[in-house]
Amino acid sequence: MRMDDARATDPSHNDRTGSVGAWLGGLRSAGADLGYPGERLGLPRTGSGSVAGYGRRLGALFIDWVVALLTMSVVAGVAGWHLSRGNLWPVAAFGVETWLLTALLGLTIGKRLLGLRVVRPDGRPAGPLWALIRTVLLLVVVPALLWDRDYRGLHDRAAHTVVIRS
Repeated sequence: MRMDDARATDPSHNDRTGSVGAWLGGLRSAGADLGYPGERLGLPRTGSGSVAGYGRRLGALFIDWVVALLTMSVVAGVAGWHLSRGNLWPVAAFGVETWLLTALLGLTIGKRLLGLRVVRPDGRPAGPLWALIRTVLLLVVVPALLWDRDYRGLHDRAAHTVVIRS
């Protein structure tokens, strides 16, 4: 009898390492109890102060990007500039907006509209330096796409921040 046959016929054998669901669905699908997002950080499960979900964060990012585009359109119109495709001024406006507002207020326009804040895990504001690190990594894009089980992107982890519900 082959090993695969033994696994299939033995109901007490619970090894799912060969199962597509075990690696495709992550540790939770393999039966690991990881707790809720933010539990390791001492944050509540739901409500104010809990970790923000993906949807709201992406919505806030979209709003902030639109604000940066509109801001640069107005500035370019007043200054008589012509913004062409591939121009990085809207990216610069997005970066400055995100950095300053996160450093000074702990939120951006999009985060304010969707009820989110950026804080350190102990609840303190991010501050100028950590907000700058977070923003630079956000502009690189890839760190923001890699999340941990607390819904923190690499940019949040590097800046010692977490996005929470207000």
